[in-house]
Amino acid sequence: MHLKRQLGWLIALLAGAALVAAVYLVAARQGAAEVLAGGQRQLQLMAPELESALVKFETLPYVVGLQDDVAQVLAHPSDTARRTRLNVMLETIARQARVGAIYLMDRNGDTLAASNWALPLTFLGHNFGFRPYFREALAGHAGRFYGIGSTTSEPGYFIAQPVRNGKEIAGVIAVKIGLDEFERNWAGSDDTIVLADRAGVVFLSNRPDWKYRSLGAITPAAQQEITGTRQYAHQPIAPIAGPLAPHVARSIGQLGWELQLFPARQHIARNAALWALGAALLIASIGTAVVALHQRRRRLEERHASRAALQLAARDLDVKLAERTSQLRQANDDLEARYATLKSTEQVLRRTQDELVQAGKLAMLGQMAAGVTHELNQPLAAIRAFADNARTYLERGQADQASANLGHIGDASARMGAIIGQLKGFARRSDTVGSVDLARSMQASAFLLQGDVKRLDAVLDIVEGSALCVAGDAVRVEQVFINLLRNALDAVETAALRRITVTMTREGGHAVVRIADTGAGMAVDAAAHLFEPFYTTKPSGKGLGLGLAISSSIIQAMNGTLAGHNQPVGGAVFEIRIPILENT
Repeated sequence: MHLKRQLGWLIALLAGAALVAAVYLVAARQGAAEVLAGGQRQLQLMAPELESALVKFETLPYVVGLQDDVAQVLAHPSDTARRTRLNVMLETIARQARVGAIYLMDRNGDTLAASNWALPLTFLGHNFGFRPYFREALAGHAGRFYGIGSTTSEPGYFIAQPVRNGKEIAGVIAVKIGLDEFERNWAGSDDTIVLADRAGVVFLSNRPDWKYRSLGAITPAAQQEITGTRQYAHQPIAPIAGPLAPHVARSIGQLGWELQLFPARQHIARNAALWALGAALLIASIGTAVVALHQRRRRLEERHASRAALQLAARDLDVKLAERTSQLRQANDDLEARYATLKSTEQVLRRTQDELVQAGKLAMLGQMAAGVTHELNQPLAAIRAFADNARTYLERGQADQASANLGHIGDASARMGAIIGQLKGFARRSDTVGSVDLARSMQASAFLLQGDVKRLDAVLDIVEGSALCVAGDAVRVEQVFINLLRNALDAVETAALRRITVTMTREGGHAVVRIADTGAGMAVDAAAHLFEPFYTTKPSGKGLGLGLAISSSIIQAMNGTLAGHNQPVGGAVFEIRIPILENT
């Protein structure tokens, strides 16, 4: 009986092992077919994305070739100014289009202009007449080519179009596109993914050891073409060792490329092993079912004990959740209270800053008082003289002369009204944000300071460029200009040449205002503290040291910058940069 039992166990064990082996073989065969089908579906998703990247920039070289600057450079290749302008234009287009490079070649293949003109490995001066894309474009067709750059040693996809002058082809414009992003996207896949050219050379792959290797033997003609066009630079092209595993493939692009996916074999082995393991577990479970019957009662008892333990743990968890909820609610209340305090503090700081700006304006008005008084005294004296003359003319019956004097009195009154109106506008509180014409604000600021300019016998030159409008408060902008002009007047007060030059230009998307003087310049130790509150190099009574600090705060609130430094020729210059309104 014991021998029969052992023989029965042996037969059952052998039968189970045979069943497990059969399940493994069937699962492996089925898994290989499913993996290949899945790879085909994956290629159906990958291929359109890759083809889209190849055709996305097909029309870019043609459109760039229509630009007038391209024709001008081809017609005048020795004109440095035209070539520089075209270089900058190509650089801008390449940056916006996010391509590797855009460059123009003459009929000999010499590069006349390139978007990478400012880089050390620029295409300028290099000849690409040996490249197939150049020869195809010179023949009047669209040229396409993938290869390693002979100048930068960086691989890319090249698209070229002829540039025509009437019916003649004057040159070739080419665009270089990098495909490295696809290689990075494939890196996370366990499957081997390759993109090979029509000669079978792999130039993109998530396996570095397959890159620039061939999927099979290369024909002598293909090898000669690769060498003649320097397609892969000096990379030695050798076949991949060993037989290739089953794979799926799909044609890509117009150059005979093929996208191939080699499913990872470990997936098939793993799935087959899982199926075999499942079969083994099933057999084991059947074998242990009998043993498990007599343990049923014990498991039931353990289940009841576990249920009781879970109920106890659930009660404890409810208590802890209630405590944690209470703590979180209290923390939330604390955060709300702190937020309210921060909002209140922010409002106080904002009011304080507004008061400080207003105080700065009033302080400037005090500094300008002497000059403004002088400007008002002149028309007042003129009014008095013209009034006396008018009275005399009226007594003599000379009405025409009296009328002329009354006209002069009106002009002088209008002059005083303009000065007083400008002062009232500058002194008022304002925080209205709108479009500010920088030239108009500068003229208004110079108008208020013209008395001080005359008093110092100084020259104030204002050079205005194109219209510059920024977003901000006109009164605060004038406050910044007046403060900087006042500082410049103080700087040239003791100088032999008293000249202040104001230039307003547009640089990119910013309005740039520079105020330069011919004074003694700034001390080295003062430059580091220019914009600190209450720091001043002026004598006592001539300033609180708040002007530059307030000005910097106003400019920063407009998303701009204020900086100052000494000029090489002497004197100091302050520079304001503010973003220009989009609709200007």
